[in-house]
Order: sequence, then structure tokens, then C-alpha cells
Amino acid sequence: MDHELAGLSLSRIAAAAGEIDAVFLRTPQFLDEGLSAALGREVVVKVETLNPIGSFKGRGAWLLARALDPARTWVCATAGNFGQGLAYAARAREASVHAFVSPAVPLVKVERMRALGALVETAAEPWPAAREHTAANADRLLVVDGLGPEMAEGAGTIGVELEAAGPFDSAVVQLGDGALISGVARWLKAAAPATWIIGVAASGAPAMARSFAARRPVSGPTDTIATAIAVADPIPESLARVLSLVDEVVLVDDDDLRSAQRLVAESLGVLVEPAGAAGVAALARHRELLPGRRIAVVLTGAAYA
Repeated sequence: MDHELAGLSLSRIAAAAGEIDAVFLRTPQFLDEGLSAALGREVVVKVETLNPIGSFKGRGAWLLARALDPARTWVCATAGNFGQGLAYAARAREASVHAFVSPAVPLVKVERMRALGALVETAAEPWPAAREHTAANADRLLVVDGLGPEMAEGAGTIGVELEAAGPFDSAVVQLGDGALISGVARWLKAAAPATWIIGVAASGAPAMARSFAARRPVSGPTDTIATAIAVADPIPESLARVLSLVDEVVLVDDDDLRSAQRLVAESLGVLVEPAGAAGVAALARHRELLPGRRIAVVLTGAAYA
């Protein structure tokens, strides 16, 4: 179980399932008949919204936080979910978090980060602001979501849990910075190598999709309601994992995401943010192109009224 592929370890993923705070683990997963009927195939949904941060990010952030120096302030740029996960984990380590967000980040996510103890600052360009702030303060530590293996291996525990509901012909998973899909793919492909792993990116934030096609990092615009997967500048280390583990990438537009949000709400009674519905959106948009009769999708983040 210690074999590594793309820098991700099966043994570390298996161990993480016993190390991550239990509030993020063993989330609901089930085959929903209504959703399956609407999408024309068996669809197993995993609901990652029912935890203290409303997102799958708590899994990887918990692992990542264990490797960080709690005596320094952890600085990040975030669309909201990673910042919440880091702030939640920081409380357990008695550490501080300073998060930079863009004006597009929903106010409810900003408020939730602050409620978890993070200092949140709005900046027109969060990544440069976070880097400059860290460089100017020796007691700060820049924390990058998706750079190291921890976020992916934490997300890999989703694959551990999904395996119990398998086997799957395909898993259709959000493609943001790449940590989620590479972690899930690492475990599912080890369990069943024929599983087809399909990444879903927003057409308004196509950088990761373009990078997948080009086999190298390609920057791009971000103009989409799916802010949680809106990546402008792919991380080379994370892209390398995606290239090793993902079979296909498809795009969905904002209208697809809105329709998928409605379908999830009507079928499951679950409110998800646009990015959270991306897997369902891909199955609806690319119904004739995506392979398999039994599919896994992950509802990655909650929407708040």
C-alpha cells in the first residue's frame, strides 16, 4: 500500500482516513433514482456539504495543517472553501490564518472564515497580495492549496469511501486546482484500473482544461459563477498529478451549472454552489459523450441562501 504514483501515496491516503477530523469523513453517498432517471444512467452521489465548512476541503486542509508551523501565521489566497478548511484546522493547532479573497468571493464565505478565527482581507488580486504580505513579514508562512500532496491525499479519502459503492465505469469530478480529482483518481484507479476519470472545468475558467490538452501549464481568464474551480494559473506540481491520473476533461458553462444546481435541489433536496454541481452539469451537458452506465459524482460545496 506504499506505492506512489504522481507523488501520491496509497498508504498515506489509507492512513489519512483514520487521521482526519471525523466531522469530514464518511459523508453520505447513495444511488439516487430520481437523479439517475434525469441523467439516463446510474448515478452515485457523494454529498460533501454536510460538515462545519460545507466543503470537501476540510479533509486535505486537516492533513496540510499538521505539516505547518503553528508559531507562524498561515497566509493563503482563497475562493472561500480552502480558507475555511485551513481556519478550521488552525484552531486545532492554535495557529492563525490570514486569508486574501477577491471581491467576487461570497460574503457568507468571508463571514464563515472570520467566524472560524481567520483574518480576511479583500484584494483585487489575492495571490500577489498574499505573496507580498508573506514576503514582507518573517513570521508569515504562505500556504498554497494544491501545491504539495496533502490536499490531494486528503481528498483521496473520498475515493476510499466511494470504493465501497463501486465499482464505477466512470467518476466525473470537479477540476479546479487539481487536488480533488487527482486524490480521488489515485485511489479509484488503484482499486479498479479501468475506471475512467473525467474532469469538469468551467468554460469561463478554462486554464486547467487548456493545460490538460497542452500537457503544460497554460494560464487563462476566470469569468464564471463557479468561483470554487476558477483557476487562472495552474500549479505545475498539481497539473503533473492530473496528467498522470485523469483520462478526459470536459467543459460546462454557467447555464449548465445553474441547471444542475436546480436538478440537485429538486432531486436530492441539497443546495450546492455552482462548482458543487459541476459533475452533474457535465453528465447532463455531455450525456452522449461520457462513457459508462454507473457513474460517481461528488457534490463538493454548499450554497447558502
